[in-house]
Amino acid sequence: MKDNINMKIWIFIFLLICSFLGNSQCDKYRMYEHYKVIEKKDTINYHIYALGGIKSKENLLVFIHGSNSKPFYEFFEKDGKKYRGSTVPFDLSSIPENYAFVIVSKKGIDFCNDKKVEFEPPKEYYQNLSLSYRANQYDKVINHISNKHGTKLKKIVVIGHSEGSDVVAKLGAMNKKITHIGFWSGSGNSQLYDFPLFIRKEVLQGKLTEEEGIEEINSLFEKYSDIMDNPNETDKSWYGHPYKRWANFSEPPIENLLQIDIPLYVAMGAKDNSVPVESTYLIPVEFIRKGKKNLTFKVYPRLDHSFNEKSKEGKVIRRWNEVFTEFMSWVRLN
Repeated sequence: MKDNINMKIWIFIFLLICSFLGNSQCDKYRMYEHYKVIEKKDTINYHIYALGGIKSKENLLVFIHGSNSKPFYEFFEKDGKKYRGSTVPFDLSSIPENYAFVIVSKKGIDFCNDKKVEFEPPKEYYQNLSLSYRANQYDKVINHISNKHGTKLKKIVVIGHSEGSDVVAKLGAMNKKITHIGFWSGSGNSQLYDFPLFIRKEVLQGKLTEEEGIEEINSLFEKYSDIMDNPNETDKSWYGHPYKRWANFSEPPIENLLQIDIPLYVAMGAKDNSVPVESTYLIPVEFIRKGKKNLTFKVYPRLDHSFNEKSKEGKVIRRWNEVFTEFMSWVRLN
């Protein structure tokens, strides 16, 4: 009997060691606590970084990341090379002590992948890849934290970057618990407007002739018509995303932003090659036209889409945390 007990103990220890070895890289991120919002037809996974526990925090900082199908943290090998990546651009040590930091997994996407092969998103990811679904995810998570954890939160600050900017605009028009919004590296117009604008910029730069520009834009409009004629299609894709995603994210963020009355901070890099800064200028124009006074609008002259700066020698200098620090100073004052 004793031998059987000892054997079970050794088996348990062996399996425990194997589990740690199998997830050794992901095990670095044990500082996060993992939670679920469970509904009849859906489960939303969210993750909290809060030293001392969320109940010790008086504020919430929620980050909505951009368009990708990657885990928040990933380690894999390909062609004999080791890769590591993260969709969390923050230095966690920069999160203020009185804030809990929250991120939400996209449908079907793991929090961390260390399976030696690059993560492949499941079908359910593409089926749920829409603006309305992502905004509803965050709305439910914020409500869940407010209700479940019994925390009386003074501030709920939400930052949306890139595709996440579209999400935070829609979320801000939905959730009245949010106190401050960061709309980062996002367009004021529909995402579908940005592509013909980029083509026109290439014409003005002499990279395309007027005739070539007109031909490319006409071809673009044909593609848009196909997408909008098939708005729920997940098997047909364009620029790496299914038609359903493009159709759903065609909603102009300005329509949602104008419904927001809480402090709003728009940050944009002038060197952004993913979103034309010219499109973002629609936001202050419309806020001025409508007489809205809750907007702070900041363009960073040397920064790109991810708030990186390229030196004269070609070196990439990360400025994300500098933008974040400036933003949090703004939050304290508003």
